[in-house]
Amino acid sequence: MLLFMLSSGLTLIFSMMGVLNFAHASFYLLGAYFGWALSAHVGFWLALLLAPLAVGLLGAWFESACLRRVHRHGHVAELLVTFGLSYVVLELVQLVWGRAPLDFQPPELLRGPAFTLVQQASAGISLAWGAAGEAVCRAPGVLCHPFPATRAFIVVVALLILLALGWLLRRTRIGLVVQAALTHPEMVEALGHDLPRVFMGVFGAGTALAGLAGVVGGSTFVTEPGMAAAVGPVIFVVVVVGGLGSLAGAFGASLLIALIQTFAVAHGGWLAQVAPMLPYLLLVLVLLLRPAGLFGRRAS
Repeated sequence: MLLFMLSSGLTLIFSMMGVLNFAHASFYLLGAYFGWALSAHVGFWLALLLAPLAVGLLGAWFESACLRRVHRHGHVAELLVTFGLSYVVLELVQLVWGRAPLDFQPPELLRGPAFTLVQQASAGISLAWGAAGEAVCRAPGVLCHPFPATRAFIVVVALLILLALGWLLRRTRIGLVVQAALTHPEMVEALGHDLPRVFMGVFGAGTALAGLAGVVGGSTFVTEPGMAAAVGPVIFVVVVVGGLGSLAGAFGASLLIALIQTFAVAHGGWLAQVAPMLPYLLLVLVLLLRPAGLFGRRAS
């Protein structure tokens, strides 16, 4: 689900602008650090709103001040400028906050398990909301499997993003204008819409989604400068495997890659050792058998 939260913003930017943003994971990094800094003053829940907004504004400024100027030079120039931005962001983060991991704790509401699966030899499996209690879990023949509340929160946020983006793009006037701006830009301008402002808003919204994933992921896992490099290559695998520009494809590919890696690690042995390579092997397989991606549209 965290992979989808990241890849949804990248998919939005590519499908609407045709820009493959190599600095997308850097906005994820900024979201985590902005969330940590803001949560110390305004609390986690307000930081969850303000940090993505700040990242989105930075993304919109970058598109209008830099990316727009190189857009006419083609995709290579866009790749180079976003690739360079990723290094600039990394160095700035290390200059401001240092290289050591930060103690970004989730709020009290998200600490502990959201629910616990209680497995009993005689009664089967039952569900207990929250913690099941030590008395239950320590009983003979009972196994407790708690599901962390932070993970449940990630699932809820990712599903809300999927539903909100699908509704926005298909059911609203804004979504129609955004989609038309890619396929029929001259007609959109003829109808009186400011095309550069539309692209700036799309890029800002995509980077804001990356910032939201950064706040959620940083408080759940580890907030440190290497977190962008850890997920950066994988989100491009997700976008390509799912199909460039396909929101449903990004969701399906995120689940597929996560399940494959989790199965490999749980199996152990040599399979666990090659688990980091499996997404890239899947990428090669999909490109060989279906170059458009699992949910992508074939070229006519």
